[in-house]
Amino acid sequence: MANTFGNQLTITSFGESHGPFIGVVIDGLPSNIFIDTVFIQKALDRRKPGQSNLTTQRQESDVFQIVSGVFNEYSTGSPIAILIPNKDALSKDYEALKNVYRPGHADFVYDKKYGNRDYKGGGRSSARITAGWVAAGAIASLYLKTVSNIEVKAMVSSIYNIALPKPYDQYDWNNAENNAVRCPDPDTADAMETLIERIKMEGNSVGGTIACKIKNAPIGLGEPLFNKLNAELAKAMLSINAVKGIQFGSGFDSTQLLGSQNNDNLDNHSNHDGGITAGISNGETILFELAFKPTSSISIPQTMLNTTGDTETVSIPGRHDPCVLPRAVPIVEAMAALVLADHYLLNLKYLK
Repeated sequence: MANTFGNQLTITSFGESHGPFIGVVIDGLPSNIFIDTVFIQKALDRRKPGQSNLTTQRQESDVFQIVSGVFNEYSTGSPIAILIPNKDALSKDYEALKNVYRPGHADFVYDKKYGNRDYKGGGRSSARITAGWVAAGAIASLYLKTVSNIEVKAMVSSIYNIALPKPYDQYDWNNAENNAVRCPDPDTADAMETLIERIKMEGNSVGGTIACKIKNAPIGLGEPLFNKLNAELAKAMLSINAVKGIQFGSGFDSTQLLGSQNNDNLDNHSNHDGGITAGISNGETILFELAFKPTSSISIPQTMLNTTGDTETVSIPGRHDPCVLPRAVPIVEAMAALVLADHYLLNLKYLK
């Protein structure tokens, strides 16, 4: 099972959804980086469950513990290991599901590939694991703040059929933190909240899109041919549960433009490339957007395959997000920060 991500700066993720701990090991971070634990906790608080009536009501404080790699609040250069306890796992909710494969989940493919799956909350495949990624991403952000002025910010741009009007640069993205859905426009956010609340009452779920921008990235990040910056960001984002697609800059809309319209140049600053040209950051704002599918766990009865090859009609019990997007925003930011920090370190070999 592949649990390590990165090149120069790596993270190794460990733990299961209903185990005693989840966590992460960060390796390759230079020494003497201030490890701001308050900043890390705030990042985890934005991802943790139970933060509003729009999310799962599992109650986890996600108070973390650093057990290595930090001395007197600064990194030592050795691996940083972080533990996050699981305190509110209700494993009994999953006893009725241990012999069925939930639609849209990893149950079937994990069982066939590994022959031994943890059915309690999905085990290793659960989005609960991403708490460790957020902690690691916060440390990557602290590194970027130390060596550069790179800023990573994400926000919810659509939920189901309610979309934030474009262009996105007309909004102050910081305002996304003023509401439960993390959309920077109050009117759009209100409509999204109303929709999610209705869908939740129906026992169903919805998906949507998250936009992310990276400001002040220097020219030259990215390692063609096979470690292009956009390719590395795409891998990071597609590793997040429920992400089904990614587009950079104008993305699929560029198929409706002519070359003379789509080409970026020094005069128009159009940024159709989304800040990355030929796999290398070009100095413009990096912009990409992600598609998230609806949450697979819903209480509406569904037909499921069981371990004996028969089908059953089952309602999925437990506590689940009717829409994963509000809590996914800090995960997107964390994985983007990890990629940027990794490539910043990789780029040091070219500096004289």
